[in-house]
Amino acid sequence: MIAFIIRRLLALIPLLLGVTFMVFFLMSLTQTNYLTPLKAERDISPEMIAALEKKFGLDKPWYERYFLWLTNVLHGDFGYSWTYKMSVIELLLQRVQATLLLNLSSLAIAWCIALPLGVLAAIYKDSFIDRLSSFFAYISISFPEFFLALLAVYFAARTGWFPIGGLTSIEYPFLSPLDKAIDIVYHLILPTFVLSVGGIANMMKIMRGSFLDAIRAEYVLTARAKGLPESLVMFRHVFRNAVNPLISTFGYVIAGLLSGSLLVENIMNYPGIGQLIYSALMKQDQFVVLGSVVFSCILLVVGNLVADILLAWVDPRVVHHER
Repeated sequence: MIAFIIRRLLALIPLLLGVTFMVFFLMSLTQTNYLTPLKAERDISPEMIAALEKKFGLDKPWYERYFLWLTNVLHGDFGYSWTYKMSVIELLLQRVQATLLLNLSSLAIAWCIALPLGVLAAIYKDSFIDRLSSFFAYISISFPEFFLALLAVYFAARTGWFPIGGLTSIEYPFLSPLDKAIDIVYHLILPTFVLSVGGIANMMKIMRGSFLDAIRAEYVLTARAKGLPESLVMFRHVFRNAVNPLISTFGYVIAGLLSGSLLVENIMNYPGIGQLIYSALMKQDQFVVLGSVVFSCILLVVGNLVADILLAWVDPRVVHHER
């Protein structure tokens, strides 16, 4: 298992190099950079601009600047954000917590709802439960996340039941620890709902189809022939094998949540990595974009690694197959 994990972590290195190299190249095609706003200010001399460009290597070709940035990253320096006036690593640490909280809560809710609904829809195939869950899945998929986010903001503005944006309220620093937790959960309700709706529908469809395939397997007939209770057959034999496809997509679900959170965070004014990436792209804050991309890639690989470990734990044949 240790060698299995090491191989997965080593695969992160070429992925990070390839993605960051492509992002750096694409951003170099634009005619502006993060010093462009400074050139418009009258109190900053051209000599100072030239000195800053030389300091940050902006007078060099883009590939030389990329390797300069890569060298600095290996020494723990992800650069400086002129937009937010702080180091990129400090900025990311502030935003990572909010994005992880949103994505993990959405993922937990999606799994807690999709798994039982998918199992019930498969067990009671063609019943009212199956038709109702399928109708819910099609309705959920039909609503794009950005449109659902707009509806959620409109609902919050009209009713006043939920806050419009933000992770915490203004009085958060003066609240007790319990009230702080309640305040964060209160601000998470709408963004979590919007981000998890599409995931629930997709996971439920995967779980239903996988469960139906597992029910028809020969080992299920054998278990029933031995006289085992139906509940034991369903949840010890069928469910354990049916959940494998869902576990294997765990990493890609995280990637989908990250891409979805970019829209949700910007529309609902949620202070996470998605909102940061959009703002940095608009302001050509290159180091912030690169740092955010590195974080997203690491999260994707870690998600796939967790999925592989869970899959190997549920089905040990996965590790033997890797060998």
